[in-house]
Amino acid sequence: MNAKIKADTAFQQDGAGPVVVLIHGLGLNMDMWQWQLDALLQHFTVLRYDLLGHGDSIKPKGAYTMPQMVDQLHRLIDAQGHQHCVVIGFSLGGLIAKAFTLAHPDRVSALVVMNSAHARTDEQRAGIMLRVEQCRADGPGTTVSDALARWFSTGFIENNPETIEKVRQWVLANDKQVYPELYMLLANADIGMEEAISTIVCPTLILTGAEDYGNSAEMAEKMAVKIPGSRLAILQGLRHMALVEDPPTVNRIVIGFLSTVFEE
Repeated sequence: MNAKIKADTAFQQDGAGPVVVLIHGLGLNMDMWQWQLDALLQHFTVLRYDLLGHGDSIKPKGAYTMPQMVDQLHRLIDAQGHQHCVVIGFSLGGLIAKAFTLAHPDRVSALVVMNSAHARTDEQRAGIMLRVEQCRADGPGTTVSDALARWFSTGFIENNPETIEKVRQWVLANDKQVYPELYMLLANADIGMEEAISTIVCPTLILTGAEDYGNSAEMAEKMAVKIPGSRLAILQGLRHMALVEDPPTVNRIVIGFLSTVFEE
């Protein structure tokens, strides 16, 4: 599976069936979905891509905005000739998935929001801004160890050093000038979507780890209340990177949800 470039975006598309678009999180890249890919390809066409500023996509200097991220996805699915798609977003990708669904409701057949923020408190936002400034001063390496401790359970870190190192290297590969600007987008991207998501009408699944404190079960529960008819899954014993730490559980829930969408 070799990445292609279209509309300044690095992407890979494989499989057959309804189109599922995968949107990765801050500081990562399309390879983060490797633990979901085989399961999804049994049922779907899977389109995954590198966000602006990430991986092999273009990396403009200066501030990044949510409309930029929404436009990137819009141009990509147009270029691929997809009229409708399922949008699955993780963390920052979940915020982008919600924003895209709000901007282009006619293009989204279903929405999956994984380990993503909703209505942060001032205290929660201040904690993120502190990390933004650390990255601005010293680059992504200054926060990566703390991030991995937040993202994975202690047992998983101890027993899976190769996976932890792979994720660490993804983060360290980020451009030192661009990464803080992307982190700033993450810090503020939920502002303005708190009430707007109540207009989302497509089938929606909201999923997070019970121990994902930055994208908490409480946030997911509030999101589920706001989005009419949405489904909620809280995964016990898992943190931010639930989709890496326990792929069978995450894949079963996501594919089970999507199977009901396409049976309706």
